[in-house]
Amino acid sequence: MADHYEVLGVSRDATPDEIKKAYRRLARELHPDVNPGAEASERFKQVTHAYDVLSDPKQREQYDLGGQGGFGGAGQGFGGFGDIFETFFGAGQASRGPRSRRERGQDALIRVEVGLDEVIFGTHRDIEVDTAVVCETCHGSCCQPGTSPVTCDICGGTGSIQRSVRSLLGNVMTSSPCGTCRGYGTIIATPCVTCQGQGRVRARRTVPVDVPAGVDTGVRLQMPGSGEAGPAGGPNGDLYLEIKVRNHEVFSRNGDDLLCTLEVAMTDAILGTTTSIRALDGDVEVELKPGLQSGEILTVKDRGVTRLRGSGRGDLKVGVQVVTPTKLSAKERDLIHQFASSKKAPAPELSHFQQGLFARLRDRFLG
Repeated sequence: MADHYEVLGVSRDATPDEIKKAYRRLARELHPDVNPGAEASERFKQVTHAYDVLSDPKQREQYDLGGQGGFGGAGQGFGGFGDIFETFFGAGQASRGPRSRRERGQDALIRVEVGLDEVIFGTHRDIEVDTAVVCETCHGSCCQPGTSPVTCDICGGTGSIQRSVRSLLGNVMTSSPCGTCRGYGTIIATPCVTCQGQGRVRARRTVPVDVPAGVDTGVRLQMPGSGEAGPAGGPNGDLYLEIKVRNHEVFSRNGDDLLCTLEVAMTDAILGTTTSIRALDGDVEVELKPGLQSGEILTVKDRGVTRLRGSGRGDLKVGVQVVTPTKLSAKERDLIHQFASSKKAPAPELSHFQQGLFARLRDRFLG
């Protein structure tokens, strides 16, 4: 690899101003807008990289030391105990090698709202997600097509810089991540213009989701590998779906059972009848036996929610509310009087306080 001082045409003891002037002169000469040739473009990259290193005092110092430092060189002093322990117990960066640019993408959490009727048998959704996806230009390499990462000339591809420091135990070698390549061991000389050298871009994509039967509000579904794409083509994270079940205007839910209230005319409660209820998954025939009372629970087996874990379904529980008519014609009133006279019902009398109908229904439902 060419020497940075030779690339800029300056001596090794050149001042920062001399380095800056040399770079500006060469940049004007080799810039692609002025000199579009392939050879000039390659030299322009070398000049720019050389200037980036030599214009930074710390990087220049590391470069002058060959990336290794030395006894009596810069960075001497009393090192911290962390450096000493890294040296003696092998925790230094050098023992691990350079970092990988490829990292796992982050997990994502999305809230999905479904109807109560949809969770009986499950449902399918196509969800739009704004997330990170692999760059289609560089396919996660981070480099402009036709190029590749180059070995860092400061650390020699190791991703770390070693220095000698003076400590209570004498001179010891310490290791720290290379400031030029940030510990990767390579440099992206020509980053992909689409993703700016990240290997991924933000985009909207469609994720097909099968919501299983029996889910309830608060349940989280995990979809491995459907989260964000990782940097530099790293593996995707996971996608988590948090379920929220919308309230229904007629039916409510208790575990795997569906609950509702059926208003029954007084005459039907007295004489009994059969009626059809429009349930969430079709009509249900319900038999009302003579003498039906408010607060009674009618159970229809296996017409509730499909169990999330296990097999089968819960029940449909119908609470009865007998409706007393408030407006009667003269003829109807006479008939009621005749019925009351023939029945000779006992006079109203006090008894222990009773809860309201809905409270009683709740207790019976949940009991």
